[in-house]
Amino acid sequence: MNVTISDIEVFAESLDVKQAAAIYAEHGCLVMRGLMTPYTEAIAREVEQVADTARALYDQAQEVPGIGWSTPDGTLWIKAPGNYSRDKQIMVLALRYTTSGAFLQSALDTRAVDLVEAILGPNIELFLDGQCLYKEPVGGHPKNLHQDSAYFEHRYDGPVASLNYVVDTDLVNGALHVVPGSHKLGQLEHIDTFSHLGLDPKQWPWESSLPICGKAGDAIFFHYRCIHGSKENHSEKPRPVFIHRYRRPDDYVTIGAATTSARKEAEKHAAEVKKQNQQGLMVRGVRTWEPPV
Repeated sequence: MNVTISDIEVFAESLDVKQAAAIYAEHGCLVMRGLMTPYTEAIAREVEQVADTARALYDQAQEVPGIGWSTPDGTLWIKAPGNYSRDKQIMVLALRYTTSGAFLQSALDTRAVDLVEAILGPNIELFLDGQCLYKEPVGGHPKNLHQDSAYFEHRYDGPVASLNYVVDTDLVNGALHVVPGSHKLGQLEHIDTFSHLGLDPKQWPWESSLPICGKAGDAIFFHYRCIHGSKENHSEKPRPVFIHRYRRPDDYVTIGAATTSARKEAEKHAAEVKKQNQQGLMVRGVRTWEPPV
């Protein structure tokens, strides 16, 4: 791999939106240092509050077939490593736009939305309710290299994602890895892994990717077909990140799945899928009225 961090890196305090959008277009990923710094302290505080609630509800977790377990607050749990203190570990915290003001405010950040507008155009909505991925200490789950499009393929451009570090993140506690330029490969075949869909590690080993170490507040933007993932958290503290996804308001999911069997079934009907009521919060521009299908 010839691409280095400096090739895909910009700084929020001196942001040139046109330059940043060009980097994103070429590589399918972009690192913006310091973008989320104004929000990180509040979000970090809320992350641990929500994690404490989830752990208190552990005994009430209910199985979600093919996905994992969910506690009553909406936190998603998956199987823990064999040497872990319990048999389940947190994967996705119940921290979202409907539960956190700081989380929503960060999604509306002007510099972030300026960049997305340069990529997608003037009309932008939020896709889904935000996401907070949480790697627990001392072995918190890896996430195999994968494309987000394996989970939610879209009719048009698909979402632009922004993954944001809540704490300083390095190779010990699970830095994000990306494969620059992989968004141009189209949709790749995924396999089932313990943390849902992922690429075959024999074909896509970690050595094929570029790790992105960073400070709390650093943001990584990536195309939904850009290959990315993260290794285990081997530190003594949690490693949370929060994710925003932006898309055009006329775009919509044609294939949605978290397992290979579900995806194969959804693929049979993808061409027939019509735009459903998938409207997200508009963060810029206007949603054009369309007659019911």
